Amino acid sequence: MTESVRSFSGQRTRAHEEETESEEASDSEQLRCPECGGQLNADTSHGETVCQDCGLVVDEDEIDHGPEWRAFDSKEKDEKSRVGAPTTNMMHDKGLSTNIGWQDKDAYGNSLSSRQREKMQRLRTWNERFRTRDSKERNLKQALGEIDRMASALGLPDSVRETASVIYRRALDEDLLPGRSIEGVATSSLYAAARQAGTPRSLDEITSVSRVDKDEIARTYRYVVRELKLEIQPADPESYVPRFASDLELSDESERRARQLLQNAKEQGVHSGKSPVGLAAAAVYAASLLTNEKVTQSEVSDVANISEVTIRNRYHELLEAEEGVQMP
Repeated sequence: MTESVRSFSGQRTRAHEEETESEEASDSEQLRCPECGGQLNADTSHGETVCQDCGLVVDEDEIDHGPEWRAFDSKEKDEKSRVGAPTTNMMHDKGLSTNIGWQDKDAYGNSLSSRQREKMQRLRTWNERFRTRDSKERNLKQALGEIDRMASALGLPDSVRETASVIYRRALDEDLLPGRSIEGVATSSLYAAARQAGTPRSLDEITSVSRVDKDEIARTYRYVVRELKLEIQPADPESYVPRFASDLELSDESERRARQLLQNAKEQGVHSGKSPVGLAAAAVYAASLLTNEKVTQSEVSDVANISEVTIRNRYHELLEAEEGVQMP
């Protein structure tokens, strides 16, 4: 009995070795050129397998199993490499915790039973409780939710939201919140981030989507910028022109003309001490008249959220500056 088992196991071993040898032989044949027997190389840039001796293209239109991005050094490779969802500063836990969806459906799209729905609801409740471990994380979660809400209402990109989240985190770490509301600091962080990114919004626009009044936003903004030593340049009137022109459905010619009016005003020093929003609105209104695209002062006032009186005053100043540039 024992001898028969040994002979059977020996036969299996020899059969396995022969199978392995045949696979290795077939692999070696595949790595050789069928014409000259030369070594084959994979040309990943063209998706081809080519013989390095005679140049025969053995295979083409190969599937690239590598990533869709390119990296030129190890640091860039580490930054682009993905093993799951990327971290983000727009979430209080940087997106690393578990998130249970609100749809009561399984992986196949089928609705859950009443017992399973109750179970999932309890899991969601406990999951939310565990995601915020202390008051600091609850504070951060509320503030980042406010930043996301206001940025969505103002049409700001994700880069601005990310920057605003970083500014708020710095303010929280520097202990700047005592004596100030969470909404006020969150609004100020978003206002500062928008100006840093070159996509500014006026203080009135920020106030319209915030839960705090204009004076508190301005006061908190100055405090945050001073304490965190943020480098924020004065708002450029030209940065408001594309948004105003787009909302008024003006042509590219009108937008270029408005930019030219503002550049002439800078040369004449008219812009000093003036509201950049008012100058931009007046430039858009003047450019629309100069290019025969009739836009009323009331329409520009509604888009820019400033008074018609301001538009009229800045409009005359811009035209005077234009004449001053053309006179020499």
